[in-house]
Amino acid sequence: MAENKRTETTEGRRERKRRQTRERIEQAAMTLFLQRGFEATTIEDITEAADVSKRSFFDYFPSKEEVVFAWQDAFADRLMAAIAARPADESSVAAVEAAITATVIASVDEPGLARGDLIHRTPALKARDQLKYAKLEHKLAEALLLRKGGDPLERPRMRVLAAIVIGALRVGAELWQQRPPSASPQDFAREIFTDLWKMLAEFGDEAKTRR
Repeated sequence: MAENKRTETTEGRRERKRRQTRERIEQAAMTLFLQRGFEATTIEDITEAADVSKRSFFDYFPSKEEVVFAWQDAFADRLMAAIAARPADESSVAAVEAAITATVIASVDEPGLARGDLIHRTPALKARDQLKYAKLEHKLAEALLLRKGGDPLERPRMRVLAAIVIGALRVGAELWQQRPPSASPQDFAREIFTDLWKMLAEFGDEAKTRR
């Protein structure tokens, strides 16, 4: 019994140390990126600032780019959890709007804004950033389908809804860069979704009268 307890404690400490090392690398890298620029910062600069070896860096991140985009997996996980937490009797449209709004607002902090600005002004990162939307769309469709009990007949509808919402998220991210300084994330998210559903309704009306 005592031996098992010591093993669990050791494993806990090991995981905690790995997490702390990863966070130290990420923090050192982002500080340097924001100070010097992404292209001007080398992996050697990051390892020196984080006090780790180059080998240790690659144990956690395959490239400099992956340090910047490490937050994407966490964002996707939070979004999936937010979808799962919505009431079972809530419509898919209401659930996805509430979940995405809450997840985006929770992600809009000072480091998040700084990271977004860095990506926006760095061409290599801006191109890489577009890949996240395909992953998010897939995960969102699966999360929405789970709310429908995995019904295969619902899969096409949930895929379309996920594609529409992630498309709106992509447009919203571009518009966010043009926001007035006083804009709040909450109001901005509500406005984006209000416009989205309005436009979809208008397109639906057009589709009904198409020739």
